[in-house]
Amino acid sequence: MLAAFDNQNRMKLPAKFDATSIESKWYEYWIKHQFFYSKPDNRKPYSIVIPPPNVTGVLHMGHMLNVTLQDVLIRRARMRGYNACWVPGTDHASIATEAKVVQRLKEQGIEKKDLNRDEFLNHAWEWTHEHGGIILEQLKKLGCSCDWQRTKFTLDDDMTEAVIKVFVDLYNKGLIYRGYRMVNWDPVAQTTLSDEEVIHEERQGKLFYIAYQVANSDETITIATTRPETLFGDTAIAVHPDDDRYTHLHGKHIIVPLVGRKVPVITDTYIDMEFGTGCLKVTPAHDENDKNIGDKNKLEIIDVFHPDGTLNTHALHYEGKDRFVARKEIVKELEALGFLIKTDAHTHKVGTSERTKAVIEPRLSDQWFLKMKDIAKPAIDAVEKGEVTLFPSKFLNTYRHWMHSIRDWNISRQLWWGQQIPAYYYGTLKDEFVVAETKEKALEKAIEKSNNLDLKMEDLSQDQDVLDTWFSSWLWPISVFDGIRFPENEEVNYYYPTQDLVTGPDILFFWVARMIISGHEFRNQKPFSNVYLTGLVRDNKGRKMSKQLGNSPNALTLISDFGADSVRVGLLLSSAAGNDLLFDEALCQQGKNFSNKIWNAFRLIQGWEIDSSAEIDQTAALGIQWYESKFQMALELIDDHFEKYRISDALMTIYKLVWDDFCSWFLEIIKPEYPKPIDRQTHLAVIRLFEANLRLLHPFMPFLTEELWHAIKNRQPQEALVVSKWPEQQSYDEEIITSFAHTVEVISGIRSIRKQKNIAFKESLKLITLDQQDVMSARKIVQKLGNISVWDEVQKAPEKALSFRVGVGQYYLPISLSDVGEELEKIEAELKYQKGFLKSVQKKLANERFVQNAPEAVVASERKKEADALAKILLLTQNIHDLRS
Repeated sequence: MLAAFDNQNRMKLPAKFDATSIESKWYEYWIKHQFFYSKPDNRKPYSIVIPPPNVTGVLHMGHMLNVTLQDVLIRRARMRGYNACWVPGTDHASIATEAKVVQRLKEQGIEKKDLNRDEFLNHAWEWTHEHGGIILEQLKKLGCSCDWQRTKFTLDDDMTEAVIKVFVDLYNKGLIYRGYRMVNWDPVAQTTLSDEEVIHEERQGKLFYIAYQVANSDETITIATTRPETLFGDTAIAVHPDDDRYTHLHGKHIIVPLVGRKVPVITDTYIDMEFGTGCLKVTPAHDENDKNIGDKNKLEIIDVFHPDGTLNTHALHYEGKDRFVARKEIVKELEALGFLIKTDAHTHKVGTSERTKAVIEPRLSDQWFLKMKDIAKPAIDAVEKGEVTLFPSKFLNTYRHWMHSIRDWNISRQLWWGQQIPAYYYGTLKDEFVVAETKEKALEKAIEKSNNLDLKMEDLSQDQDVLDTWFSSWLWPISVFDGIRFPENEEVNYYYPTQDLVTGPDILFFWVARMIISGHEFRNQKPFSNVYLTGLVRDNKGRKMSKQLGNSPNALTLISDFGADSVRVGLLLSSAAGNDLLFDEALCQQGKNFSNKIWNAFRLIQGWEIDSSAEIDQTAALGIQWYESKFQMALELIDDHFEKYRISDALMTIYKLVWDDFCSWFLEIIKPEYPKPIDRQTHLAVIRLFEANLRLLHPFMPFLTEELWHAIKNRQPQEALVVSKWPEQQSYDEEIITSFAHTVEVISGIRSIRKQKNIAFKESLKLITLDQQDVMSARKIVQKLGNISVWDEVQKAPEKALSFRVGVGQYYLPISLSDVGEELEKIEAELKYQKGFLKSVQKKLANERFVQNAPEAVVASERKKEADALAKILLLTQNIHDLRS
């Protein structure tokens, strides 16, 4: 009896796979049936917290790589039976968001300084409501299976309450203090930054040699400086006490050019006698080392800059001018007055703002700091002892270096967008303040501290600064489960610590290390077990993607053009942990080709008629046994890759299994000859194995696989692929895998000769082997896939036959050749070409830079070219030998 493929539930697939027609359908289906929703139960939890993107940000290539990796991990965990919980959310990003709001206000003719705090915050919230959450909607387009009901924002009321509680707790422990320190000042954002937010870039600058006159003398000394505009703040000249050139100047005074101020000559062993002229202009307000020298010598501190980087009244007629504009004009004036001796090119490190890219100014300021040395110790131990594992491990040394040289964290920012520091001033002196969670509690503390019963609420003024954004996000794995406000609630006790964190190495200290610190400080345990550190996404020229270079493709356009699954595959095929990804849209096309391959494979299966009465034949049975073993061997490797966080390798293994083994070999082995039907037993095995493939593919290609899963048959929501079971490892037959590898080479040899001689597949051939050179029980597969009508075994090699070698075996195809000489000429020409081609490929592979920087898929492709060329050369050489013998 013949039966159509699943007649009752048959859904005929279109000829071409159209991603756009299915993506929204299945995402809505998953949301409708709450497959991403999680709440505590008796299952083992698997939780991930998203690195919160800026609330007003949009999806870019780095985000796509990061969240795709997270989605792969969470989907696989869900399929493995875990209670999978992926918490999404956004970060308020104080500096970035406030800068955007200020810019929009300027476009409306409004200056921030003309608004009070509440008015500005109204504008900021308006901006956030308008632009915030866009990126989360974009994540859905990519297929991210977050528990959207848990979406958090770092300025949510409960999140802010947690931050304030932590601040008060740390202050009461003596770990937070207010101090007058040299800080990193961003003149564009007009706020201080922590050391970690300053990027030190090597830049080409100038070293200016300026003559300073010795007071009451005609003598001058030369000072070398990169920042002549700071001379208005000079309060001393320092030399090394052992520098014989300047011994006679000890205790004398020098006149600062342009200013006319007399400053003392002091000595300090900090001075490098070999740098410049060995004389240092000491400007305590604008350099931390100068400040240290100034403190030791009780020097005056003169700040010459306004907060926006323009010069103030101390700079005389340069007041109001930008520091870099003033520098050029000052140099011209020094030259005109005869003070400029010379100018040399000078390469040096320049601190820039990680957010605004502005050149940082060292600035003395009252700021809030968190003592880090002691609370960092458990976090150091956690990583060094393997309690928290970094993947790849090469980042362990970076982590150690940062943590062992950790400095106090400057946590205050001169902004309005963020959590306002809960310090309340009740008097005019600097130390007349209290720290409390609310203003009501602050009043009680202020009355007690001041012993002034007449203090009222209106007498208190809250500190104007906000907390560093990272001070919110370092609590993220705890606060998203409300574990700060309610340390023993069911949610945090169930989901915390989380399992995996996927992020970039650029915030290893900003965020990762600080989360480990806060985890031990506030819950006495790690926040996560594993940290998977991705590389940067670069263009195919190796450049970091940026708006300025215009080399970053629009993420949503890529999804629209190629489909979400194809983009995910393209990204992950070449993104080994910790290594930068050289992105090219060709990678997305490769993903699209893979999607089409899977789609067409199912259309082939779907087109077969089924004979329920026919018995399975030996060829199909052998093919099924082989693929079952091959699948299990691949599964073992895939699971191992996941254990080692080699996600790209896991996908590549699946890619080869499905494309090469399933589509190119297995389906060809079991495919019935047209127009014959397929037997029911083989058909059931094909469907079972295709479903197993879909399970492996689903974390990487969720939309396509869910579509095909339901195309196989009608399924209830609880039977959806998204919640189906990940395949379990079982034993497999290594011998049949080895035997079939030999079979594949034999078939490939036959096909290669057919291709060389333009012999159509429909023309059957005779295959001759010497004694004991058979391919065991796979002979029927060779005959079917090679179209071999006769297979003879002989004692002696036949004459005038083309041959190929597989292992130790020699195979011959007796082919009638009318002109042996002409045939030899063709083969020799082909051999010459293949040798030239091989040389070019091997030259590329010998280039260490290419092998290290090119995407893994590209390198693998070149290695395959090399292997193919070597095989062809061997075959051609053997054919020449056979024709000449």
